[in-house]
Formats: sequence, C-alpha cells, structure tokens
Amino acid sequence: MKFYKINSNNFESLFQKIGCEKSGAKIISKKANINRLYIKELHTGAANILKQDALSIGADLAVPRGTILNITKIVDAILVGSDKHFEILSKKELGQPFGLKLLAKELKSFIKKDIFKTKIMGVINANDDSFYDGSRFKSQDAISKIYQMIYDGANIIDIGAVSSKPGSIQVSAKEELKRIKSICDEIKAKRLYKKITFSIDSYTPSVVKYALKSGFKIVNDINGLANDKIAKLCAKYDATIVIMHMQGTPKDMQKNPQYEDVILDIDQFFKQRIQKALDFGIKNIILDVGIGFGKTLEHNLILLNNLEHFKHFGYEILLAASRKSMIDMIVPNTPVEDRLAGTLAIHLDGLRKGASIIRSHDVKEHFQAIKIQEMIDNIS
Repeated sequence: MKFYKINSNNFESLFQKIGCEKSGAKIISKKANINRLYIKELHTGAANILKQDALSIGADLAVPRGTILNITKIVDAILVGSDKHFEILSKKELGQPFGLKLLAKELKSFIKKDIFKTKIMGVINANDDSFYDGSRFKSQDAISKIYQMIYDGANIIDIGAVSSKPGSIQVSAKEELKRIKSICDEIKAKRLYKKITFSIDSYTPSVVKYALKSGFKIVNDINGLANDKIAKLCAKYDATIVIMHMQGTPKDMQKNPQYEDVILDIDQFFKQRIQKALDFGIKNIILDVGIGFGKTLEHNLILLNNLEHFKHFGYEILLAASRKSMIDMIVPNTPVEDRLAGTLAIHLDGLRKGASIIRSHDVKEHFQAIKIQEMIDNIS
C-alpha cells in the first residue's frame, strides 16, 4: 500500500480519474471542499442549536467558552463544514428560532462556485500624472499599445484619463474628455471594440457617455455607482458596471481610514449598490473591493485573504493591486517600476481566493503566470 496527501482545486475531475462515476464524483466533491464561515453577533440560543445540528452531520461550530451556559447573550462563532454540510444546514436551520432562519437562507450562497473564466484587464492611462508612468499613453501611442495588449493576451482594456492615486485632485469634465476623446474616436473608427472589450475608467457622465457611444462595454466606476447619471447610462447602453468600494475621495482617502469590520462594511456597501444597479435596470455587474482606496495595509491584507467571501453575491470579482504602494509597505524601498513580482504574487493568490478579473499594467507577464498557475491547479 502506498499513499500521499493531495491538493486539488478540481476534486470532481480527480474522483473521475480514479474511476468514480460522474454522478458519484459530483456528490463526493461536495464533501471535499471545506468552508469556514465567521458568524458575528449570534444569539447564544442559536449558537447552541447550530452547534448540535452541525455536530450531528459531521460539521462543527467553534464558539466561546461558556456559550452552552448562556453566560453572554451574543457571541461570535465560526462554522466549519463541507459544501454538503452547508447544503444540509441550509435546510435544517429553516425551522429554527433565534435568527437561524436568516442564516439558513444565506448558507448556500457561501458554497464555493467557480463559474467565471479568468480575464486580464490591461491598463492604459491618457494622463500625465498616473502613479505608474509605464501606463501613460496618448492618441496613436495608445492605439499601438491596445494592439500590443491584444497580442499579449488581454481580454479587456481599461482606459482612463484622470489619476485616482492618493492625494490626486479631480480635473474638469471638459479636460478629462479632451484627454481621452481622440483615443475613443480611433477605437470607434477602427472598430477595435470588435477585437476586444473596452472599459472606461471614469465616473464623469459626459466622458462615460462618449466612451459608450464609441463602443466601450464596461464602466469602471471608482465611486461605486454613487451618481444616478452613471447608472442611467449603463442601463441605456446595456453596459457592465464595475462597482468599486472607496472610503472618501482620492484626495483624502488615505487619511486615517477606519472600519468597524472591513469585510462586513464593504459587504453592506455592495449590497446597497447592487440593489441600486438592479433598480436602474443594469444587468451585468462586477465587484471591486478597492485595494488601496481608503484602506490601511491591514485592511488590504484582510480583504485579499477573504476575497472569496464576496463571491456569495454571485458576480465576478475584479482585483486591482497592480504595482500599488502596499507592496512597498511590505518590502520597503521598492519603487513602482520594481513591483511586478509583488503584483504577480498578490494577483495569483487573488485568483485562488475568488477573483476572476485581474487589472494589470503588465499583460504579457500576467498571461504567462496565470496560464502556468491554471495548469498546476487543474492537474488531477
């Protein structure tokens, strides 16, 4: 007898490889993926019921000492179980008191789902003050860069004309449109939108409208759909909206950002803005937690480590950490031009934790790294 421990992101395929029937492989794969759900402010009555129900099916609930004695009315807990356990508990808790019915309704949404294909979003800036000068292009240079990004493996190209780096100051709508107009015109004239999907990185209605009329299909809104005019434009042109979270504005966002709980605060933000998008008739939504936008290094790391949480909404997650200052915070004295290695580390980890779209200044390098990572992850 010989044996070794396995690590796989594709359990169903692995089980089929050893000869399991397809239906059996699907069933057993639900038992192989382990979930850990942090539950805040759980009534102790609910905690004790959930603990027993979890144990009865082979799952478990970690609770504070003294919970069984109801020493405190409210506790935090961590539910540990497979996809199959979560499915069972989502039905089992529907008839239970103390708020467990609400938990039951949400449990199934936290079961791991890998339904989105990985995409690379290349970055082009039509301004002189973006934090990385390697992304700055104008007119014909930008068009040449578009062709190069397509060749290098980009799926989306995100074009903006205003810097959103910490401390940056907003420019006029007229100036922003002036910077990007010729690029939009070239994209439209050459019908480049037939070759690749274009995203407009803007929250200015007049600029967004011009881009959408030029063939752009995505609106990358760092204001997270705060402006009703942007919502109306997305609905009118059937555009996809990227709802990004930002605390404050680029000018002041890094001045002592604070959260009660960064995961739950951003979760609540997404819940509200998703509903707004749906109310306006927007069909396609992408979520971006906004790494570096009103977050400390600790906030960023917590979000990166828990990206999978936000998959419960059922939308694609965009991760944009390309060459950002958090890399320099972790490895001091790392200038922007030397942050590719750190960027790849963050983005590859992000793909394994829930992201499906990577916004990057370095398309070619990301294409290669992602292809290799996918081959490793999908081997069975």
